[in-house]
Amino acid sequence: MKWFGPAQQRLSLLLVVLLSQAEEPVCRQRGDPESPQLFKHGDIILGGTFSFHSRWKDRQETYMHRPLPLECTSLNFREFQFAQSMLFAIEEINNSTDLLPGVSLGYKIYDTCGSIARSVRVALALTNGNEIVSAPSEEPCTKPAQVQAIMGETSSSPTTAIATVIGPFHIPMISHFATCACLSDKSKYPSFLRTIPSDYYQSRALAQLVKHFGWTWVGAIRANNDYGNNGMATFIEIAQQLDICLEYSVSFFRTDPSDKMQKMIEIIKASTSRVIVAFLSQMDMDVLIHELSHHNLTGYQWVGSEGWIFDSQTAATDKYHILDGAIGLSIPKAHVSGLKAFMMNVKPLNSSNNKMFTEFWETLFSCKFNQSKSSAEIQRDCTGQEDLTGVQNSFTDMSLMPIFNNVYKGVYAVAHALHSMLSCNKTCTKDLQLDPITILQHIQNIHFKTKDGEEVYFNENGDPAAKYEIINWQPREKGIVDFVSVGLYDASLSADKQLNLQNTSLIWAQNSQQVPVSVCSEKCPPGTRKVLQKGKPVCCYDCIRCAEGEISNITDSVTCTRCPPEFWSNNRRDACIKKEAVFLSFEEIMGALLTTASLFGTCMTAIVAYIFFRNRKTPIVRANNSELSFLLLFSLTLCFLCSLTFIGRPSEWSCMLRHTAFGITFVLCISCVLGKTMVVLMAFRATLPGSNVMKWFGPTQQRLSVLGVTLIQIIICILWLIISPPFPSMNFKEFKDKIILECALGSAVGFWAVLGYIGLLAVLCFICAFLARKLPDNFNEAKFITFSMLIFCAVWITFIPAYVSSPGKFSVAVEIFAILASSFGLLICIFIPKCYIILLRPEKNTKKNMMGKGAIK
Repeated sequence: MKWFGPAQQRLSLLLVVLLSQAEEPVCRQRGDPESPQLFKHGDIILGGTFSFHSRWKDRQETYMHRPLPLECTSLNFREFQFAQSMLFAIEEINNSTDLLPGVSLGYKIYDTCGSIARSVRVALALTNGNEIVSAPSEEPCTKPAQVQAIMGETSSSPTTAIATVIGPFHIPMISHFATCACLSDKSKYPSFLRTIPSDYYQSRALAQLVKHFGWTWVGAIRANNDYGNNGMATFIEIAQQLDICLEYSVSFFRTDPSDKMQKMIEIIKASTSRVIVAFLSQMDMDVLIHELSHHNLTGYQWVGSEGWIFDSQTAATDKYHILDGAIGLSIPKAHVSGLKAFMMNVKPLNSSNNKMFTEFWETLFSCKFNQSKSSAEIQRDCTGQEDLTGVQNSFTDMSLMPIFNNVYKGVYAVAHALHSMLSCNKTCTKDLQLDPITILQHIQNIHFKTKDGEEVYFNENGDPAAKYEIINWQPREKGIVDFVSVGLYDASLSADKQLNLQNTSLIWAQNSQQVPVSVCSEKCPPGTRKVLQKGKPVCCYDCIRCAEGEISNITDSVTCTRCPPEFWSNNRRDACIKKEAVFLSFEEIMGALLTTASLFGTCMTAIVAYIFFRNRKTPIVRANNSELSFLLLFSLTLCFLCSLTFIGRPSEWSCMLRHTAFGITFVLCISCVLGKTMVVLMAFRATLPGSNVMKWFGPTQQRLSVLGVTLIQIIICILWLIISPPFPSMNFKEFKDKIILECALGSAVGFWAVLGYIGLLAVLCFICAFLARKLPDNFNEAKFITFSMLIFCAVWITFIPAYVSSPGKFSVAVEIFAILASSFGLLICIFIPKCYIILLRPEKNTKKNMMGKGAIK
């Protein structure tokens, strides 16, 4: 027993099963056969998959016995309408003498219940057939497909499952309402086509629609399936490119438990966005409306996909007007002549598919057939002959005619492909072996017009042209909602012309006439910039005022632009204005005072010169070289006048003139004072016995000394002007909002050489005057020269730090003040005492008094 344990028993059992299967004389289908809900025999069979039931009962499998078949619930009239559209198209083709003459089309239509697992079983049933014994063992198990094409499914997730199963067999599948962009991938779904545009375009259109109304802060709800997840993923991608932010993005499925739905409701309640983009099917939206109604969540602006936006059943479900004012995309309006009459003529007793029609009829009229009696007697509650004309429900509602038209076009696309393959003219070649690949190729290349004039064709991805109507829910009296077309979206046009909204008055949430506002942060006005809030999306930001000297002249600017150097920001920070040019002008108070002082000094010097000229023969004037005195007065006049060159708008000539004129005139002035000082010293030395000094310092030598000393300064100034002269410049550094117009020195060495030379002469003059201050002459001019040089040096020593530290035009004013102060110092200290004697004490103006021999008391 050690060699025949449980593992060995299981292995033996497996070998027995394999051997018994190998001996089976036939190819046998695994699992229970699937019977179609609607069927009809024909020369060529078309398959159909529709979710006649929208739900199924959940069962907890115990794995103790074989799982039971899926039990479907909640009959869906919409899907029954789609199936009727397929039957109408097939019947119309079969009655046509122009399309597939002599060839009858049949159909096998299955109910998938919206279940992906059941969709796969249905796909295999359509491909393989339902025969238990498929072929003798001598023959291969492979054989042609049972259907030449499959119409459906409505939802994207079941469609992807079916397209995956039948793709390797190249059986064409044409969907009327599966919009997932993923289905355009021909590497995964080579045989899939559709008569409704891909969500690739719808998602972009929805993002552009949201952007058009300025909604940058939105919430998003999607169905937790391929339709919702893929569609919303594309929407989010495009929304990010358009600077639209999602506050939240939640998913659900209509069969989700209540606790998950409650979490979603709490997220919506806690949100601040007022716009919700809903990528849902009609069935999912109905469930969502039911939950929202319980929590009174109204006042939101809904933006919808084509799955629910133009569904009248959804509008009828919205008893609390939650979706009033909704806007979204729908398939363009269409009309299929004869289809409504066909649907209104549905009778269960007229159909060979009695079971399916019986359930539909009982649900439609809320009645019950008596199943215990024969079909001729089932008239107890339902007669089967009830008139649909006066019935108002989702089956008799024709608002989904665009989708019915999609089913209709799909059937005709197959028929036109078969017509081409079978070389139909008045008759068709019936003995031709139909090949799925060839049929698929012919369908991909068809291009025809329906009887109502609509063009039908597919692009390389199996998709039709992408066009949408923009629908606005506008509530009317008695709870009726009008689906008003307010615009179009055409993906074939250029990007700027794709979205076209008409000048139609829109109704928004809560019947408002104003476009709702849904932003995380208000727009930043010009003069500010956006600064993102930490940890939040890019749509949430603070508006920070631009710094001084920076502007933003557009709304929602992310940066502030610095003004050019000659400009400055205005108070609103939204424009650059030209900076105020600042210079020392004649018109301002400071300039006027300095000008007055300069002219006063000039006049005063002229008066002194006049006095000296009138009294030029008197001893006090003739003493100490009157020629130097007049030259000194002339130079002082120039010093007073040169200060005027510092006032006014700097120019190239004024900048060169002001510093050179100042330097030369002051040197001329100091050289004259130095000459007078030397005359005093030499005169004293000449009185000593044996001295011959005055012989070497006579009037000629004095003139030459003044000329020589001044010439040195002239040479310094010429070199300065040649090498690097002063020039007008704009100073932007001292003041942020002003331009200082000033004269740049050019060569700082030249400027300080000029000042240094003046300072050297002044110090030398001060030393000489200081040495001569106690000489015995009664009127010793050296005392006054000493005092004037003391003032001169003090002024210019204090000038240097004041000049360096003063900003802008104040530095010019300091320099003018130094020129005037030193000039007044020289004028007053040297000449006023003499004028005093000439005018007020003429008795002292004698040679005897000058020589100190007869002092007057």
